[in-house]
Amino acid sequence: MEKETEEKLISLETKITYLEDFIEKIQAVSAEHTAAIEHLKAENKLMIQKIRELSDALEGDIPNRKPPHY
Repeated sequence: MEKETEEKLISLETKITYLEDFIEKIQAVSAEHTAAIEHLKAENKLMIQKIRELSDALEGDIPNRKPPHY
C-alpha cells in the first residue's frame, strides 16, 4: 500500500509542477497582451486626434455645421 501511495504522490507532484509552469506561461502571455493593448490604446487616441484635426481643417467654416454641443 505504501508504494501505491508514493506513486500517487509522485503523480500529484508532477501534475502540480506542470500546472505551475502553465500558469507562469499564461501570466507571461497576459503581460504581453496587456502591454500590446496599452500601446494600441495610445495609438488609437493619436489617430482619433489626427482625424479630428483633419476633419476640422477640411470643414472650414461651413454654415450648416452642427454646434459643438450636439
